[in-house]
Amino acid sequence: MDQFLSAFLKDPSVKNCQQLAVELLPHYATLISKAGGMLSPETLSCIQKAFQEGKLTDLVGQIQEVLTDAENASLQIAVIGESGAGKSSFINALRGLSQEAEGSADVGIVETTMNKTPYQHPKYPQVMFWDLPGTGTPNFLPDTYLEKVGFANYDFFIIISSSRFSLNDAILAQEINNVGKKFYFVRTKVDSDLYNEEKTKPKTFRKEKVLQQIRDYCLANLIGAGVSEPRIFLISNFDLADFDFPKLEETLLQELPGHKRHRFALLLPTISDASIEMKRRFLKEKIWLEALKSAAVSFIPFMTFLSGFDLPQQEQCLKEYRNYFGLDDKSIEEIANNLNKSVEDIRGSLKCLDFWSLVKDDSMAVRAAKCAESFCAVKGGPESSVIQGVYFLRLRFLDTVADDARHLLKKL
Repeated sequence: MDQFLSAFLKDPSVKNCQQLAVELLPHYATLISKAGGMLSPETLSCIQKAFQEGKLTDLVGQIQEVLTDAENASLQIAVIGESGAGKSSFINALRGLSQEAEGSADVGIVETTMNKTPYQHPKYPQVMFWDLPGTGTPNFLPDTYLEKVGFANYDFFIIISSSRFSLNDAILAQEINNVGKKFYFVRTKVDSDLYNEEKTKPKTFRKEKVLQQIRDYCLANLIGAGVSEPRIFLISNFDLADFDFPKLEETLLQELPGHKRHRFALLLPTISDASIEMKRRFLKEKIWLEALKSAAVSFIPFMTFLSGFDLPQQEQCLKEYRNYFGLDDKSIEEIANNLNKSVEDIRGSLKCLDFWSLVKDDSMAVRAAKCAESFCAVKGGPESSVIQGVYFLRLRFLDTVADDARHLLKKL
């Protein structure tokens, strides 16, 4: 465990609290993803102050509020685009669904969205994607568009095009900006553009040159329509790891509030080593905050201390981590089908499926379990071992699942 958290577990004195306050900010900065974390600068400052003043009850309340907000966070994501732009494919990709999967957004060459249509994330009920009609239809003109679709309900807007962004798109972006909402331009189907360009101009084809031409064309089009400093992301809905999708992920995460940032990070598909590491850092932050809260609780007089070390609860935690990284039972079946291998072959290559092996191999977890069995009310004794055991075991779960996700990613 981190040196300062271990010291706090052993001795929650004013001196140690003050030392923790000094070390908290740099430690937290190394803990979180480069896309940010759950704690806002204001909340982090309040937690530091609680440490400095030895107000453990305030500290527990602040951390619990952050964790509760992250757990209950909802996301309403609006996706706008003309027929054939690829918005339905984009929504399906973010939901981790194929185009033919049950519950997927309709994909077609004709206009399939005449009304705003909600699509719930299959794993996260609090997350809803809204497929909105294009702004060019008679019933959805730019000047009344936001009011008709209920703009206040959405966390941010993604405006999609597969060719050039229209004047209507530019007007809509300005309207979104005027009501204080975030918007992002996404240019889809760049993989098709590259394929066609290479086929027609094999001798002069240069991938980066073509991508820059597409970007410059979109920029010029939007700036000419009055959008100042537009941000454009070039993507392929069928290969999210390529092009600008990772940059879009990072941008969205950085600009969301902390609790929604955590929720969004967990729903994103594990398409690269970078996305796996990002998820690992978000979950490690949560583990760390929970351990810090539990440590403080154990030293507050008359505060009920919950050890948290019952094996069914830890097994459920491992299942949740598998789900976050796309290694739940249903996802494993899909991976096996994509690789044309048996489910048994895939399962046999994963270490995260053997809960008991992970528990038995963790000596701290074993000691903590024994302490929990003989739990008594001696402050600073068994509680400290239990907290450390849970902390180490969950880090072990997290690292094992992340390593397995990387292993399978190389095969896909």
